[in-house]
Amino acid sequence: MTRFSDLHLIEPLLRAVHEEGYEYPTPIQQQTIPHVLVGRDVFGCAQTGTGKTAAFALPLLQRLHEAPVPTPRFVRVLVLTPTRELASQIADSFATYGRHTAVRTKVVYGGVGQQPQADALRQGVDVLVATPGRLLDLMQQRIAHVDRVQVLVLDEADRMLDMGFIHDVRRIIGALPKKRQTLFFSATLPHEILALAHDILTNPVKVEVTPTATTVEKIAQSLYHVEKHDKFRLLSRLLKDRAIRRVLIFTRTKRGANKLAEQLNRGVAHADAIHGNKGQSARERALENFKRGSCRVLVATDIAARGIDVEEITHVVNYDLPDVPENYVHRIGRTARAGAEGAAITFCQSDERQDLSAIEKLIRMRIPVQPSPDGMTPSPVPPPTHRPHPPHGPSRHAPHATGRPARHPRRRR
Repeated sequence: MTRFSDLHLIEPLLRAVHEEGYEYPTPIQQQTIPHVLVGRDVFGCAQTGTGKTAAFALPLLQRLHEAPVPTPRFVRVLVLTPTRELASQIADSFATYGRHTAVRTKVVYGGVGQQPQADALRQGVDVLVATPGRLLDLMQQRIAHVDRVQVLVLDEADRMLDMGFIHDVRRIIGALPKKRQTLFFSATLPHEILALAHDILTNPVKVEVTPTATTVEKIAQSLYHVEKHDKFRLLSRLLKDRAIRRVLIFTRTKRGANKLAEQLNRGVAHADAIHGNKGQSARERALENFKRGSCRVLVATDIAARGIDVEEITHVVNYDLPDVPENYVHRIGRTARAGAEGAAITFCQSDERQDLSAIEKLIRMRIPVQPSPDGMTPSPVPPPTHRPHPPHGPSRHAPHATGRPARHPRRRR
């Protein structure tokens, strides 16, 4: 079995990795690190939870550590990411793995005052982790300079597309040197993402790990057919099970997340909500309480939760079904991380049947249906209209490789 010491990493990095308790690299780390070390462009198809941050952070830290430090310091590595939470976590990873080096990492994102970020940039930085909107603001004010960037990392490119950031991303890329190394990561590959990758990558190495169906198969899934008026009663009953120690609950809307958290706090369970309308300090506080275990339940929307990487989430509950099938896989992938066990519980009301059908078609399996508890009338279950997977079981290859899943226009955020 390959160890980190087999990947030609320098001693300061190996020491930091060992201090974090890691000895064996994940598949994406094994495949990516050697190529990044020699300067190759990388096109990675990988979901969160596969270890991809370390896959690019470790080799980039090594190259920065071994190169002469420019005077004054300028941004040599730029990491673009869609959300504030993910940006913070990536910056933390660079700081953690680079603790025994002199590499400087800073993070900039919106939702907070820009002055501390501007001051940090003026002091000099080697690695800049940024969300597109705030970085563009700082570039236009001539505070952030990216004209000498040597490596661009574009992380969660598909989420950039979903959140409407691709135009901003293209503007930033247009300001970068043409000659650079580019590392491109996306969990899914809709046509727009493939086009962007084609435009910005040069003879890339393709790395693809943890196909969608394989990830889903590792999680104990269950489904309740329940109407909207019974959802909260059902959730309250389920939360009486103390085996549900740390649970992430997904709602479709920000308003729904706030309402559900308020209801749970009335004697059911200590809960916080996290979504795009929350201030950055409130989001960070809710996430920290959840990580520490002082808050048992975190209620989130899809966009806010994409950057959440919390260990020991025992359960994920889909209180509302997502209207984009692949978001189901991203949601439930928050549990069963790093070899741990996990469970995903899904509620489906009558008007979400089309969404459920699309999800089961994507994951190529039927989610096992659970009987409704006493006193609750289950919504009628229609007869199956398709076989979601072939007779020999779920495919081990991601069923969506080039197409973007259809959105249902009846739901507007």
